[in-house]
Amino acid sequence: MRSTIIFRCANFFILCLACLPITVQAEAQTAETKLVRVAVFDYPDKESNGPRNLKQFLTPANGFKYQVVRPAEIRNGILKDFDVLIMPGGSGSKQSKALAPEGRKAVRQFVQNGGGYVGICAGAYLASSHYPWSLGVINARVWDRQHWARGAETVEIGLTPAGQQVLARGPKSYKVRYQNGPLLVPDNQQHLPGYEVLASFETEVARNGAPAGAMVGTHAIIRSKFGAGRVICYSPHPEAQDGPKSLVASGVYWAAQVD
Repeated sequence: MRSTIIFRCANFFILCLACLPITVQAEAQTAETKLVRVAVFDYPDKESNGPRNLKQFLTPANGFKYQVVRPAEIRNGILKDFDVLIMPGGSGSKQSKALAPEGRKAVRQFVQNGGGYVGICAGAYLASSHYPWSLGVINARVWDRQHWARGAETVEIGLTPAGQQVLARGPKSYKVRYQNGPLLVPDNQQHLPGYEVLASFETEVARNGAPAGAMVGTHAIIRSKFGAGRVICYSPHPEAQDGPKSLVASGVYWAAQVD
């Protein structure tokens, strides 16, 4: 009888050992397949170009779960279900107006509590600390503000060493679509940390009275923290058709704090 009990106990122990790796493997697979939940802001009834372009590569195959969110949904607390909010191109002031004070407060609280914010062009204007309607989630102001409508063109940006580490380990320079995005420079808001430069403009657009030389050297991509959250801003449009979309995808991953 005693030998039978020992045999059964031994079998049970072996069975437990056999099951353990399966459990660990299943947990690892679950972790590997967890998608970054991305909310993309849009407020017209018709889908805008920015969300349309972002939808093409923010896919489950690339590790993302994409969903458009509207201003009223943000005011009603939908951001609690997401890891990152993307504010795309358009008009920063109109985005701010559409959000209304309650929506702007909800976005700030989302980032403060650990959410990620990705601002592209208009979304970078909105994130800045420059305008009365801005969110003030990054310590940046707009250089040559009076010539914001300087035109649209393909320009070249150069990644800093930090930018190469965070966004792309390949080429240092990229050609990207520019369309009146902010020329970002540091602000001096004492309650906000300074930002880190990930890319600067190496060529420029100088139309509609904009002075030549004002754009080169200003900051094209920057990142910082706001409370427990992360903020990354793009002045140009890497997400545009034929653009270096990986620069945005990598930025979304960074903002989601999965690095």
